[in-house]
Amino acid sequence: MIEKIEITGNGFKVEETFRKYVEKRIGKLDRYLPRGFKKDVVAKVIVTEIGKSKAEKYEISAAMEIPGGKVIAARDECTNIFAGADLVEAKLTGQIRRYKLEMQPHRKKHSLKNLFIKKH
Repeated sequence: MIEKIEITGNGFKVEETFRKYVEKRIGKLDRYLPRGFKKDVVAKVIVTEIGKSKAEKYEISAAMEIPGGKVIAARDECTNIFAGADLVEAKLTGQIRRYKLEMQPHRKKHSLKNLFIKKH
């Protein structure tokens, strides 16, 4: 679990149920990070209320600071804050997976085959 998650509201009061939901969803994203980076990740989630009429909309933006200066961010607008948190989580998951692929060294195509061939 990501231990450092900051959840704030801009024109919106963050309730305890939403706070627990976001901590559960965003906290699980550490499973996609490289092993050495899991402990030092800081996640920030900001909820902003857009339009105070009957059709309320919320903008949910999240940023994860990964050691080494990399910041992964996602933003979404939704009428339901819980659904918005799910969408932001899905976007972050995709970005983290791409980041992890960039960080891992590529393996050679026939590396196992070369182990069993006798070289003279």
